[in-house]
Amino acid sequence: MIPKIFERASASDVRPMFKTTRRGFVLGAIASAAGLAVGFHKIAPAVAQDAPKSHPFQPYVSIAPDGAVTIYSSQFEMGQGAYFGIATLVNEELDAEWATISVEGGAGNVAAYGNLAWGGAAQGTGGSTSMTSSWDRYRKAGAALRMMLVEAAAQIWGVPASEITASAGKLTHASGKSATYGEMAEAAAQIAPPTDVPLKPAASWTQIGNAALKRFDSKMKTNGTAPFTIDVKLPNMATAVMIHPPKFGATVASFDAAKAKSVKGVIDVVQISRGVAVVAENMWAAIKGREQVSVTWNEENAEKRGSAEILAAYEAQAKAAPLAVARNDGDAAGAISSAAKTLEATFSFPYLAHAALEPLNAVAQMKDGVVEIWAGHQMPDLYQYVASQIAGVTPDKVKLHVMRTGGGFGRRAVFDADVVAESVEVAKAIGWSRPVKVQWTRDNDMKGGRYRPAYVHAMKAGLDAQGNLTAWSNHIVGQSIMTGTAFEGMAVKNGIDFTSVEGAANLPYAIPNLSVGLSSMQTGVPVLWWRAVGSTHTAYAVEAFLDEVAEAAGKDPVGFRLELLKDHPRHAAALKVAAEKAGWEKAPAEGRYRGVAVAESFNTVVAQVAEVSIPSPGQIKVERVVCAVDCGIAINPDQVVAQMQGGIGFGLSSILGEAITLEGGEVQQANYDTYTPLRIDQMPVVEVHIVPSDAPPTGAGEPGVPPIGPAVANAVYQATRKRVRTLPFAKGYTT
Repeated sequence: MIPKIFERASASDVRPMFKTTRRGFVLGAIASAAGLAVGFHKIAPAVAQDAPKSHPFQPYVSIAPDGAVTIYSSQFEMGQGAYFGIATLVNEELDAEWATISVEGGAGNVAAYGNLAWGGAAQGTGGSTSMTSSWDRYRKAGAALRMMLVEAAAQIWGVPASEITASAGKLTHASGKSATYGEMAEAAAQIAPPTDVPLKPAASWTQIGNAALKRFDSKMKTNGTAPFTIDVKLPNMATAVMIHPPKFGATVASFDAAKAKSVKGVIDVVQISRGVAVVAENMWAAIKGREQVSVTWNEENAEKRGSAEILAAYEAQAKAAPLAVARNDGDAAGAISSAAKTLEATFSFPYLAHAALEPLNAVAQMKDGVVEIWAGHQMPDLYQYVASQIAGVTPDKVKLHVMRTGGGFGRRAVFDADVVAESVEVAKAIGWSRPVKVQWTRDNDMKGGRYRPAYVHAMKAGLDAQGNLTAWSNHIVGQSIMTGTAFEGMAVKNGIDFTSVEGAANLPYAIPNLSVGLSSMQTGVPVLWWRAVGSTHTAYAVEAFLDEVAEAAGKDPVGFRLELLKDHPRHAAALKVAAEKAGWEKAPAEGRYRGVAVAESFNTVVAQVAEVSIPSPGQIKVERVVCAVDCGIAINPDQVVAQMQGGIGFGLSSILGEAITLEGGEVQQANYDTYTPLRIDQMPVVEVHIVPSDAPPTGAGEPGVPPIGPAVANAVYQATRKRVRTLPFAKGYTT
């Protein structure tokens, strides 16, 4: 059952509302069945949810009298460039000076900010949907705003609107009359919003697709002025650090805080639902106090198995029949049994941490009956609801400050609000006496669960006498992300969690007999989506095994894939571009070896050719990666390139050396010394080629991740004749 907070407002709930103020005016625009609804209202510059209850939706863009343009983003900024993309969409139509534009996070109104790629039922950032959801409504917001500015000027100057030019934040007429957007803002607030908002044709775009356009927020990030949650400082604010159970599922039986309370700066030690919090005047005092707390844990319901035991259970299940069937075309089992040649392989994938640079944090306070929370609100509606339940107030009494964050990769989108809930619980536990920042340390973050699930894939394939792939079977064994959550009802059907099988059940390859089964296992380790979600393991298993099949068929890996992609021109086109730009038809340089992979995730197709060397036995160096991406219209080409580069580094990091392991139920990694992300000297040269498209934009934040693992694995095989089927490579590869 979906909580009430996810119910979508009907079109009849969206009403225009007008109010003129000296602060200028705000434009809100939402696409609905009734068309475009627009409204104006004064709001504080902090967040759009300051609008009163009578306002049925929240605005997207405001212009102040001094010409400052503030865009309120429905999408959360965690480094992926969502703010930049949305600002580009607005400014393509508005045509303001970039120096006047800033973007802030909006929250608190589903009707305005619901993610349209998810049906609009909830606000959230994920699944590489930011540009998909924003494509129309933010362009229309900018266009409508410009139309109203022009109309206001036309009325004041007594000239036809068609004779007025709006450009670079200024309105001009051939008569010599002119005004800045800020000077015309108040008058524009009197104009009825347009019901028909035409958008520029692609041939007239100057911002969208402009490869020379660079991120407007780069300077503030490099000079340290960009605000993150870790930077929040409120008057009289306390800092709290957490003590979580060492085993997942354990709870506090008792604790002794006497010694901790004697540490200078420690204010209190309190128990909350997720463990024990040490509250202090500053971070150092909180950490020193934490060292003095003694906790006894009740581990009756805790997960006590190690990761090796869990994976062994998965491998045993992989040999049995699947518990559910995700796809069943033809008769895969029969075709395999009668095939001229058969292949089998088992792939094993570990738990993975998100390991974002900024550990989880949140600040909460109660002021005048309103709970305010500063955090990386990746799922604002859900967090607002959870916080209201903890605080004992209605959701409208919870005000969210949507902060930029130092990385997320899915980790800040959690079903129980996680650290946001902790901050509210701790503040409540000390009687709301002062604001509280709950700041996780790196070991909290690394051992805090919500990992990419561990998986095992049992693969089989059959070839006929001519080397044609006639049958394919994939039994996936792992843990469901959605089961037991509020999303289970819509995300798990007939035993199939779509996040477990995406990238495997929707194969683009033309295989007449194809079976994909799933066995979702019960495990006490808390799991979550991780950048590119299911495709992080399915693409590896599929593309690495497909190379084995191509070799058995005696065919070139690229040519073999192209034969199978006859019904999927986008995939074929991306693969051709990657292969051509990598020089696939020519032999690589001495000591270099190539591998290829192609994968679709979040409606974006990415093909990659990896080039590796083997500096010494047991070592792998990825020298070069050529990437081709079809993400529809590339709003910010430079940003698409950056996301492909980042995704390749992220994915490469995970396959080469990352793994979360447990012994006796306890996580063994606590920091970057034992959980080892890619080092800068390991990053290959990356070439990105964007496949031209006039289709609406799809995702770019995640799709660069899935192909890199199998592309490297296939290259390593060319170098060593050894298949890497157990990840990470540090564990599964030996010369």
